[in-house]
Amino acid sequence: MEPHGQAHGPLGAGIDEINHSMTGAKKMITKKVSLFMIIILLASSAAWADQEAEDYMIGPGDVLDISVWKDETLTRPVVVLPDGKISFPLIGEVIAGGKTVAQLKKEIGGKLAPFVPDITLSLEVKQVNSMLVYVIGRVNSPGRFALNVNVNVLQALSLAGGFNPFAKRDKIKIFRQEGEKTRIFNFQYDSVVEGKNLEQNIMLKRGDVVVVP
Repeated sequence: MEPHGQAHGPLGAGIDEINHSMTGAKKMITKKVSLFMIIILLASSAAWADQEAEDYMIGPGDVLDISVWKDETLTRPVVVLPDGKISFPLIGEVIAGGKTVAQLKKEIGGKLAPFVPDITLSLEVKQVNSMLVYVIGRVNSPGRFALNVNVNVLQALSLAGGFNPFAKRDKIKIFRQEGEKTRIFNFQYDSVVEGKNLEQNIMLKRGDVVVVP
């Protein structure tokens, strides 16, 4: 006697074939969904990166790649001078420092428009040289650090090689120049790494100085 519920012969083969087909279909659907999610994530990441590039604040030392479509005489890299200015054909000097990529692109495009009808302008940051932070005092590798990503205080201390044995880890200060004023932030290392006062682990800005007494 055959076990109940077990099919043999042509009927059993047909059921097996259906089950196999359904399994294959499920795998195909899963692969398509996974591929779709990967595409969405990549597109989102690209959009975020583009927006971040547009919002980047230009500073002295940065290298900009400026180009006007179909005009090689108006296509060139320029370096932002220490006073924040750049020089470009037809329009002369332009203040670039302190402006976002989008703002500078709009300004240069507007100034070039009388000379180049229907202008198509491209402006990119080719090399970031102005994102500098300083970590000084009782760390293993004090100095100036050029960044191409945003970092917080903990990450900056890591770049500086961590503390030496004599560091006063709960008396760290961050000095930030804001116009003619200097703003000071306190940072208590032991407290932050224990999950307390996490608001002290601020994102550093261009020119910040971290002092470890």
